[in-house]
Amino acid sequence: MKKFKLETALVQSLEEFKEGEPRVYPLVQSTTYNYKDPDFVAGLFDLTESGHMYSRISNPTVQAFENKIAQLEGGVGAVATSSGQAATTMAILNICNSGDHVVACSTIYGGTFSLLSSSLKKLGIETSFFGPDSSEDEILSLFKDNTKAIFGETIGNPGLNVLNFEKVSNVAKKMGVPFIVDNTIATPYLCRPIEHGANIVIHSTTKYIDGQATCVGGIVIDAGNFDWNNGKFPSIVEPDLSYHGLSYYEAFKEAAYIAKARTHILRDYGAVLSAFNAFIYLRGLETLHVRMDRHCENALKVAEFLENHKNVLWVNYPKLKSGKYYSLAEKYLPIGGSGIILFGIKGGANGGREFTRKLNWISNVVHLGDVRTCVLHPGSTTHRQLTDEEQIAAGVMPEAIRLNVGIENIDDIISDLKSALE
Repeated sequence: MKKFKLETALVQSLEEFKEGEPRVYPLVQSTTYNYKDPDFVAGLFDLTESGHMYSRISNPTVQAFENKIAQLEGGVGAVATSSGQAATTMAILNICNSGDHVVACSTIYGGTFSLLSSSLKKLGIETSFFGPDSSEDEILSLFKDNTKAIFGETIGNPGLNVLNFEKVSNVAKKMGVPFIVDNTIATPYLCRPIEHGANIVIHSTTKYIDGQATCVGGIVIDAGNFDWNNGKFPSIVEPDLSYHGLSYYEAFKEAAYIAKARTHILRDYGAVLSAFNAFIYLRGLETLHVRMDRHCENALKVAEFLENHKNVLWVNYPKLKSGKYYSLAEKYLPIGGSGIILFGIKGGANGGREFTRKLNWISNVVHLGDVRTCVLHPGSTTHRQLTDEEQIAAGVMPEAIRLNVGIENIDDIISDLKSALE
């Protein structure tokens, strides 16, 4: 594998191109693959041979995208999925069965909170939540004998808290469970969670990795740094009868987790990323660093403007010096704080909704990570299914506005915000 700085790794391909071959990795729009030897195909199904048998399991274009993300995050492998929510579901179901338990930070994306607190609960997987400022002992007190993972987001969505990697990683190591991190808002350019103790990293690739609001997708990355043979994860270590008694731990060593994610969860649940979307994501990665620099630059300027406006009650942005999480942002997000701002406007929930109506060209959009500036009132949209108490625990106050700061001219962005605020 080529050894590049991150910016170069984003632009350059991992593949070796022969004379006369396409310079850009091609879109392989095929469900099936041609083989002449039935014994080789049998080996594919037994996981003893490498290759593509069916695009629900793997595809060359999707694989190129998976390999690139794995390299960027510093993992041993990755599996792409049909959405970020599918990636989160895969990350949990790959190691949890009915009767198991998860510990998670409360300030996570509303859809993830609902997945953990409601949908997975119906499958017999319980979750206990801790606040971002909980002490190590408080988090440890939530663990049970059947706890199988601890989960958090690098930058909370939409609360904008910065995860204390050292604290949560210490808890995970003490309890012998994997530390799963959603790195969507930070991207591999701003933060690499594996370097700070994470064992599994996930992304909604729909957001900054795409960057243009065209393709839904997700990905799970395996750091290859967790010992699954500690007595808590028999589904990875013990023989899998659906593969003639194969042990993922014995067969795939450090890549056991991600091998099981592909050949078990992806195979059976079928939440596969399309080859076309993978092709688009490979293009998006080529400009990720350029876009993120501009997102970060614009967002900090907007946050400073909002902080000084008379109709704004409070502003959450990781790189605001006055912010609660500034020291953690300096430690884990040295390049920038990404492009999302959460701020509270005078007038409560009604004031927040009225503000979004008064904007001239900045749109109300249920999305983030786009090059275009947009806003959302989380309390009445993404976190609508949560109770008032759950919304507040997630960092969503009634007056909160989530602002996705795009890469347009900063004067135009501030002008529209100022007009609506006044």
